[in-house]
Amino acid sequence: MATMTAAEKKAEAKAQYNAFLAACPSQKLLASVSGKWVTLVMSALGSGPGCTGDPRPMRYSELARVLAGVSPKMLSQTLRSLERDGLVSRTATATVPVTVSYELTDLGLSLHTTVRQLKLWSEAHRDEVAARQDSFDQRTISA
Repeated sequence: MATMTAAEKKAEAKAQYNAFLAACPSQKLLASVSGKWVTLVMSALGSGPGCTGDPRPMRYSELARVLAGVSPKMLSQTLRSLERDGLVSRTATATVPVTVSYELTDLGLSLHTTVRQLKLWSEAHRDEVAARQDSFDQRTISA
């Protein structure tokens, strides 16, 4: 059996990632990128104001307006987490006051399409899912 370098071992382990396995490190990443606010922040950043345009940098206040209902603390935590994961970049410009903008990185853009489709699907099928939930609840109560 040939010995492997550390880089070869790492490459082999990466090729064997399987999120269905409890020990797989990709489970943590999946949990990190599938949260409600992560999905909405990435969708907003990837689509500009009104979530209809092309990806562009957005200031914190723009994001807060687009994401009605997000608390300042949750928005800050979400942006920080996305920045740590390399999905969002933060740029501070020396103005008075300092201007800070956020935008998707290339890695973030690669995830944006999937996240955006999930958002669009949930908007398109919300009424149908609600009707099915009501039907299920009625059957459960009757049983």
